[in-house]
Amino acid sequence: MRTEPVGGGTDPVVRAVRLCPQPVTTLPVPPMTEPEIAALLAEHGMAWPKQRASRVRRASGGNPRFALELALACGEDGAPVWDEPPTPTTVRPLPETLRAFFHRWLAALGPSARRTLLAAGVAARPTPALLRAAGFEGAAAELREAARLGLVEPVTDGPVRFTQPLTAALLYEEATPEERARIHRALADAATDPVEKAHQLASLARGQDAALAALLSEAAALARRRGDPAGAARLGLRAADHTPDGVAGAGSSGEGRRGPAATAVGLRLTAAEDALAAGDYPLVRRLAHRALRDCRTPADRVRAWVAVIDSSGQAVAEVSDVFRHALRDAEGDPGLMAQVHYRLAWRAWLAEGSAVKAHPHAVRAALLSGRAGDTRTHQLGLTLQSSLEFYLGRPEAEETLDAALASPADQRVLYDHNGPAYLRHRRHLLHDRLDDAYTEMRALVYAVRRRGSPETLSQCLACLAQIEVHRGRCARALDMSRQSLRVAEEAGLSQGPAWHAVAIARAAGGDLGDALSAAEQARRHSEDDDDRLFLPRALYAEGHIRLIGGEPGAAVRLLRRVRDLELAQGQGDPAMRRWQSDLAEALIGEGLRQEAAEVVERTWKQAARLGRRSVLAALGRPRALLLEADGDPDAAVRVLRRAADQHQALRYPLEEGRARLALGRLHLRRYEADAARRELGAARRLFEQAQARPWLAQVRAAQERLTAADSPAAASLDVGSLTEAERRVARRVAQGASNREVAAELVVSVKTVEAALTRAYRKLGVRSRVDLARAVLTAGAKRL
Repeated sequence: MRTEPVGGGTDPVVRAVRLCPQPVTTLPVPPMTEPEIAALLAEHGMAWPKQRASRVRRASGGNPRFALELALACGEDGAPVWDEPPTPTTVRPLPETLRAFFHRWLAALGPSARRTLLAAGVAARPTPALLRAAGFEGAAAELREAARLGLVEPVTDGPVRFTQPLTAALLYEEATPEERARIHRALADAATDPVEKAHQLASLARGQDAALAALLSEAAALARRRGDPAGAARLGLRAADHTPDGVAGAGSSGEGRRGPAATAVGLRLTAAEDALAAGDYPLVRRLAHRALRDCRTPADRVRAWVAVIDSSGQAVAEVSDVFRHALRDAEGDPGLMAQVHYRLAWRAWLAEGSAVKAHPHAVRAALLSGRAGDTRTHQLGLTLQSSLEFYLGRPEAEETLDAALASPADQRVLYDHNGPAYLRHRRHLLHDRLDDAYTEMRALVYAVRRRGSPETLSQCLACLAQIEVHRGRCARALDMSRQSLRVAEEAGLSQGPAWHAVAIARAAGGDLGDALSAAEQARRHSEDDDDRLFLPRALYAEGHIRLIGGEPGAAVRLLRRVRDLELAQGQGDPAMRRWQSDLAEALIGEGLRQEAAEVVERTWKQAARLGRRSVLAALGRPRALLLEADGDPDAAVRVLRRAADQHQALRYPLEEGRARLALGRLHLRRYEADAARRELGAARRLFEQAQARPWLAQVRAAQERLTAADSPAAASLDVGSLTEAERRVARRVAQGASNREVAAELVVSVKTVEAALTRAYRKLGVRSRVDLARAVLTAGAKRL
């Protein structure tokens, strides 16, 4: 199997194909993804954190052989990693086992082309124009030749991209110090971009240099403004390395974020915060722990502890011991205490699973930061306080969010998934303003793509996917959820939230088997991270999919767990997580009507108190099933019609379709063919327009049963000895429905169907489904 790029006409693969008897099929294998690389490393005894596996994946280009060799050469902290432009201080020898591969790839390059690729590998943004300006006059032709050999991607006017990142590392490693210096000098002289120039000058410098440190700090600030936090982190770190002891670096505070100047410690902490925005969590922790060794002030120590906490992402439980140190260092300073209490609130919600415990910490963070004049923490604290109040069903949530939106804006908070702009879209959803929620989130995604963090982008795309499900745009939801997952994978983030979005989108518009796999992935990631905030969402997705698939028993087990977790967290607003109607339906399907009635009653009271109209409408489905079971099908019809009309008015097409599907099934059970045909047709049109494939399949199945029920074969059967339940089951089975399909239609368990069918066989004197069908054809005039 070939493990190197495919080149042009002299390529060995092409020659091999010509020698083989025809026809020959060539199968290109795509690079492995980050989860696949992580699984590969785990199989070889390297169960690394996601971020480290992600960096190895980037450096290896997704080649499994290279990934294993690089991983084996890494130290316990994951260093070195060969996924960044090399410099004299970062270059590391490649594993000897990989050299032969790369030497063979590079053998066809002439000396001039080799120097051109060397320059492209060390430039921060290696465009053909920059290479020509640096004296590589034949760069265009040489890059085309490199592309023909498969070493770089086809060249345009944009940056040169190596097909295998390790190529640049090897070229730089084998260059002489003099050759490296000439390349850096030529690029520095040619660069018109301050970021590129600073990068090259730093590679030429040795030792401490205050002027260079100031230049690097300004370049880092520019990279940050451009939305390149990874580049800002690299430049800030180099600025710290060149800052003389006891001397502040101009502009090192990140555009005035923490004062007019900072020491080398401050520069490293700013670089850590940039790395945090870039999703490079291993670098965050390395810089924070390095700063902790040199910190002289409580403010810097708390800042470092906060960086460590924030780098844990959803897995905040893993750094619980850090809070004790942070509280000790922050004691007596309201501003520092506010930052720690803000993180304590998140720990209580994420790791302890208690919104009730989290709320006092959020309130204290907002109050203390307001006194200290820390606008960023104040806005974040108010936003978290409001989010918790919405979740707990407290009426003051609206006022708290308005205060957060009105407080002085911090640019970083504006583009953060924990900021008030993000929460504002949630408020729109609570009030059923779907178009406003979409507009809000779409604008936020646009802004975050330019200057936000990968974590925020992944979260925003996941939310956009769920909004699109509500709006009945399933294809868009699938696309948004895939983008969310891709961002999370590439950045090495916790993938639980993204997999949840994928599961919900697939359940609405994809394949139920794929949806179930995604939900199980979401659950595993949330459990691995001990993330109790997202775990109920993952479990809900799995339970929702089981219910759609006709497995009410499995759905009950999952959705009961969701209920227990949510109630333990203190949920008081049913519109925040909409699992209640599905749980009630699943309970009814298992014959647990009393428990279902209790769920409906409790949810109805909460939703009525808070004015959650779409939740009240969704409760129409289980309420109708309960009314039908109690012998009042006419009332059940009225409830479902009202629910469908309410969803139509609120513009929830999938929910309207579910209500009309339930109404069509009810009419079908009452032998009201015209009414059933009308409602099923309406449901089908809604699901077709939304491209809601799983729901469309259920409508088609119901319509097929309706057609079969209208046929002469199904018109009669001597059923005098059958109970009503046995009669229903016998008729559906005679029409060709499976036990699972009958269970889903009649909203009972599969075991209930099997028992009723066995009794019907005995009473009718038949032994099989075929015999039952024959009995239907020859039976008397009594209708089922």
